[in-house]
Amino acid sequence: MVCSEAMHPRVVLFVGNFFFALFAALITYILLPYLTSFMPTAYAGLVIAGGALCAIIVFPFLPYLVERYGPQRLALIFAFIEMAALLILAAAPGAIAVSLLIALTVSLQPLLSYELDLLLEATVAEEGTTGRVRTLFITAWNIAALVAPLLLGALLADSDAYGRMFLAAGAALVPFIVLFATRRLPQGAPVKLSHMRDTLHCILHDRDLAAVTFGHFLLYAFYIWAPFYVPFYLHSMLGISWTDLGWVFSIMLLPYALIEYPAGWVADRFLGDKELMLAGFLIAGGALALISTLSSVSPLWLIVLILVSSRVGAALVESMTEGHFFRRVSEKDVNSISVFRGVWPLANLVAPVVGSLILIFGTYQMLFILTGGFIALAGAGATLLIRDFK
Repeated sequence: MVCSEAMHPRVVLFVGNFFFALFAALITYILLPYLTSFMPTAYAGLVIAGGALCAIIVFPFLPYLVERYGPQRLALIFAFIEMAALLILAAAPGAIAVSLLIALTVSLQPLLSYELDLLLEATVAEEGTTGRVRTLFITAWNIAALVAPLLLGALLADSDAYGRMFLAAGAALVPFIVLFATRRLPQGAPVKLSHMRDTLHCILHDRDLAAVTFGHFLLYAFYIWAPFYVPFYLHSMLGISWTDLGWVFSIMLLPYALIEYPAGWVADRFLGDKELMLAGFLIAGGALALISTLSSVSPLWLIVLILVSSRVGAALVESMTEGHFFRRVSEKDVNSISVFRGVWPLANLVAPVVGSLILIFGTYQMLFILTGGFIALAGAGATLLIRDFK
């Protein structure tokens, strides 16, 4: 393909990340409502946790797989498996198959993200540009995340036909696969593997790396508690239609596209990461807790305001944790990146289990208050331990 050969490797990765995000966002909002047609809500989160457990088991072996097969080939393999699972889900198999396939799609997402991290790091020569490159990469994801809710509202306008969402998500992976199959990307310097236990020991005894890694874990816990439970609460408990939620969620996600790159630029040039990260945790956690105050008579503008505020905070946290960590490592540090990305499946394991336990013994209001408060307080604590670069 002539057009793909003319594309800079970094542009290929930005475009690939766009389609990766489109597939992921298309299914995120409907996983919990879809699973509740087969099981109680409190137990649906355990399916997601099961997929996360599979990813955690695989993650320690990823550096060795990268050394043998390369990140680009692994990215293609994971994308093919994802697409096959989504197409089978679109055919509406039975409850057991649904649970296994959803667990599979959840488990593969952080594995695929890890390969993209390595490929992107191989294109970064100067650490002074890390914040901007990383936030541009994330912005490509966030633009797709803006489009996905609008598609959700259109596809589910007349019924809760969730199979359409799986079909659309599978189709979104086709350009990703074509692009990565036709464009050879730089692999970076040969990796130097160390024992994963040594890497964990190194990170845990480096206060800065440990703090930013824990902060990233909190961000991904937020990405379970907010995108999975809030849409279900708004649609199934408060009765808001998917058509309305489609444009509401699209507006909600605007902060990712609008402020992450400027935040990375400000962190690179002026403030550093610490101040913006602290503000992000406090805003995200506080807004998540405020969702407990919403009811069926709450005006839509108030719902939009709270949701947008939550993503302003999350966008600041995401851009700062990503930029801060990757200032400290290179693409050769595959084990460190594996640990950093490993917090995604770890959060996917812990957060839904916590959510299920709260819902078994409490209410949705309690869920949002406890999880929002935890994000704000624990995030502030982690931020205070980070060594700022400015």
